Amino acid sequence: MDESARGWVNGFVGVVIFAGSLPATRAAVADFDPLFLTATRASLAALLGALLLAGLRARRPDRADLPALALVAFGVVLGFPLLTALALQQVPSAHAIVFLGLLPLCTAVFGVLRGGERPRPAFWLLALLGSVFVVTYAVRGGIDVSPRSDSLMLAAIVVCGLGYAEGARLTRKLGGWQVISWALLLSAPVMLPLALWTMPASFTHVHAPAWLGLAYVSIFSMLLGFVFWYRGLAQGGIAAVGQLQLLQPFLGLALAAWLLHEPVTWTMLLSTLGAVVCVSGAKRFAG
Repeated sequence: MDESARGWVNGFVGVVIFAGSLPATRAAVADFDPLFLTATRASLAALLGALLLAGLRARRPDRADLPALALVAFGVVLGFPLLTALALQQVPSAHAIVFLGLLPLCTAVFGVLRGGERPRPAFWLLALLGSVFVVTYAVRGGIDVSPRSDSLMLAAIVVCGLGYAEGARLTRKLGGWQVISWALLLSAPVMLPLALWTMPASFTHVHAPAWLGLAYVSIFSMLLGFVFWYRGLAQGGIAAVGQLQLLQPFLGLALAAWLLHEPVTWTMLLSTLGAVVCVSGAKRFAG
């Protein structure tokens, strides 16, 4: 299997893991404050990352790598988790998942700005059409418009795309699990005190689904998913492999319906399918 094929396999595994993130976050924010959830998932993942770094004797990043690691931490350790948790206080995860259709385009943009990639013009046309399809659906009736939550989700997509592209660029030098582990450690001096400060006085009100959601986003969404995802982006190209994110709404909608019993309409499925068809066609023009 060549390097590009390995990139697609690793990217797909990462997408499958990430597909459970929004349903798990939705379950967790039912009983946890979003700020506590964000800080706690980062702190728990940082502990696991520290064990990995120490156990496998990973080399330290250079001083010149610290600004890029800070961008990774800002995008995927703080920004996306907190913004999505705030949005999911008000809307079901099926609503938020539709916005993930914009993530491949955003990741590709930052792949150009930060990763030096140069997709062909046809790529941008198809990626833009897919994104317009998603936005039109969100605004015109497939889901109820929620200005605050929708704005939070759009901001989450932007910072996530930045974190994905920056992490993929660093992975070529440091390795996928090393990048997310170092980014988590870099954020730990802020996240751990924040988790303690926002910790509720009692956990008696917290039900099992919220605990399971917290465990999932801490172990899988915050650490293990990035091990595969960053490696896939680095091996197969940020813009190209980034198109696999168009599978995430399908997987996430299925999980939301199965685990949270949220309604998933035919219009929602057809609109997501339209975005997948439009943007997945762009992958042949990514290089």
